[in-house]
Amino acid sequence: MPLIKLLQTSTFRLAVIYLALFAASAITLLAYVYWNTAGFLARQTDEAVEAEIAGLAEQYRQGGLPLLVHTVIQRSRDPGQSLYLVLDPAGRVLAGTLDARPQVEPGPDGWFDFTYNRKTLDGAEVKAARARAFYLQEGFYLLVGRDVQERREIENLITNALIWAIGLTIALGLVGGLVMSRNMLARVDDINRSSRDIMEGDLSQRLPIAGTGDELDQLGRNLNAMLDQIEALMIGMRQVTDNIAHDLRSPLNRLRNRLEVTLMQEATPEDYKQALEKTIAEADNLLGTFNALLMIARAEAGSLREAMTWVDLSATLHDAAELYEPVAEEKNLAISIDVPEGLMIWGNRELLSQAVANLLDNAIKHGLPQESDTERTIAVSADVDPARPGRGVILSVADRGPGIPEDQRHRVLERFVRLEASRNTPGSGLGLSLVAAVARLHGGTIELGDNRPGLRVSLFLPVSGR
Repeated sequence: MPLIKLLQTSTFRLAVIYLALFAASAITLLAYVYWNTAGFLARQTDEAVEAEIAGLAEQYRQGGLPLLVHTVIQRSRDPGQSLYLVLDPAGRVLAGTLDARPQVEPGPDGWFDFTYNRKTLDGAEVKAARARAFYLQEGFYLLVGRDVQERREIENLITNALIWAIGLTIALGLVGGLVMSRNMLARVDDINRSSRDIMEGDLSQRLPIAGTGDELDQLGRNLNAMLDQIEALMIGMRQVTDNIAHDLRSPLNRLRNRLEVTLMQEATPEDYKQALEKTIAEADNLLGTFNALLMIARAEAGSLREAMTWVDLSATLHDAAELYEPVAEEKNLAISIDVPEGLMIWGNRELLSQAVANLLDNAIKHGLPQESDTERTIAVSADVDPARPGRGVILSVADRGPGIPEDQRHRVLERFVRLEASRNTPGSGLGLSLVAAVARLHGGTIELGDNRPGLRVSLFLPVSGR
């Protein structure tokens, strides 16, 4: 995988930005630690020298120069880290651990840093020191200091440790950024590869899921769910196309054959009239199919929401029951209606009327009970939804027919779906799909249940969809 490609990833850029912020924070923190540590050691050194000076000053006040020199001689026998030097006005050493006066001028406060040679078993070593010097009465010179070589070594050790820590932090951060970018780029490449396969027409492909639960996994799951829905829609579209071809080809063939047969034989005006009447009936069925498709498309597009108004659902149900009552009586069926007066909802009057008509038509066509069943009633009911009092209504149409198997109920809500394989039953298979589209337009749902025996179709509609 090319390095330049890794460096151009957003993951690497984010890692570098985070590394820069982290490094700046670490440098600030380590600098604060160094400053406090070095300052503490320096203050400790200065306080030790000040304590030595205070003790020698007390000796000088009590016994003058002789007692001061005597005290310096005694302390110089075991000085530890302390440094002493007493010179006479001529520059001769009277006492102390130094052989000569340092060739460094003190600052305004008397403090200065210098180097000196310290005798060891192997010869002499150059050591760093810090001291304070001042002149006594009659021109005598006094120096009191401390060996700060160990302190300098500690400071250097801390400095080197900080530099290495910062360097390792930056190096490890860059390496970590490259590793993260490589892993992220590999996952993105897998997603891009699957996406290209999908774009080339292989809708069975799905985006890989690493199982880490991160944002890429969440994105992959959502896109896979979307692809599942797209694949289902494509399959449904192919099925709809096949069903349309089947449902429209048969009536068109019948229409053409009828006209052709009528023209091929000697016919009376009555024969022509019957042929035309059957042709008109066949054309009406075709127009009804296309009108249903158009109405479903308009309902799913939501273009009919602007025509919504307050609809008296009670009156709509009574009108539909009255309209279909003669059709039901022809099949020895009765329609019972149980609807309270004044049940109002906000919706499209035309679509709601069509949905109720489709439910009744479906119940009459497919809800014929067994001959032994004395209950031959299609029950229509509507009332306020107990789960949403004042905010929703439930409309249901129940028959006493064979019903629909539970595993097939979701299919009959699709377009041109019929459970009858031969597809000889009159109709286009659009009745319940239109009802489902109307329910979605109004913000409601449709549910198919068991009426024991028979099918119960329930519509859950909000009172106001606004």
